[in-house]
Amino acid sequence: MIQTPLCSLLGIEYPILQGGMAWVADASLASAVSNGGGLGLISAMNASADWLREEIHKAKTLTDKPFGVNIMLMSPHAKEVAKLVVEEKVPVVTTGAGNPSKYMEAWNTAGIKVMPVVPSTAIARRVERAGAVAVIAEGCESGGHIGELTTMTLVPQVCDAVKIPVIAAGGIGDGRGIAAAFMLGAVGVQVGTRFLVAKECNIHQNYKNKVLHARDIDTIATGRRLGHPVRALKTSFTREFARMEYDASVSNEELERFGTGALRLAAQEGDEKHGSFLAGQIAALVTCEQPAAEIIREMFGQAESILGGATKWIR
Repeated sequence: MIQTPLCSLLGIEYPILQGGMAWVADASLASAVSNGGGLGLISAMNASADWLREEIHKAKTLTDKPFGVNIMLMSPHAKEVAKLVVEEKVPVVTTGAGNPSKYMEAWNTAGIKVMPVVPSTAIARRVERAGAVAVIAEGCESGGHIGELTTMTLVPQVCDAVKIPVIAAGGIGDGRGIAAAFMLGAVGVQVGTRFLVAKECNIHQNYKNKVLHARDIDTIATGRRLGHPVRALKTSFTREFARMEYDASVSNEELERFGTGALRLAAQEGDEKHGSFLAGQIAALVTCEQPAAEIIREMFGQAESILGGATKWIR
């Protein structure tokens, strides 16, 4: 079995984190991933502290394994959520869409292991100085909010830039991606899109079907004009968003209003006309619904096979 420093750091069996996907990563999915040997994450998204507290309590009834919370720092509830994870003694926090530095001292004092998602070496160095125990280097192949660099280029540069462990994310959906991440210097991976079709994932079946039927060219990145690019599956909604984005007569406020609530409509209602079905470029590799634990075992079994035979390519 593949064991890395990430396993001992987090108390997990496999060096894998489930992505903190808004409107997707709830107590059900997080606990299933943790029970399967990885680290499940509950997404705080834009929700209130009360909602998150309830999900944390649910997860504690579903698993006795470590799990964490992903905090989106752009959320209007970020400050109260930052306090809540201390109160609830959440062992691990990952962060995205912002700088976590102002919360780091309190989290570190509480013994929380903080692992921010980073899109560049500069931000990786900054959070390392602030006390992060690891960083998640996420390339633009991922679903949801994305940066500019690909996983292949970002991960090795972040590995060279910091002394703390690096977790690779973006475009990883099978054992080949895991093996590649280790070759780039990472000690673990974060996977999102593959877990969209986990049996324990509570998104609408329309969402799962769209992932299962996706082709290699079926994602699109929109929102660069607003400064927050997002990758999603191509639909009538995302195509219209892209058209509006390049229409000078459409204001930024109109564009923001058009996109508000689109992810919730996709995840909860399966609305194919108005919903935004966030997914990464590996969606085409996803072929069937499986329990989360089975997904993890299958990916790492393939990775072990690849890494075990890697020397045959060396001449």
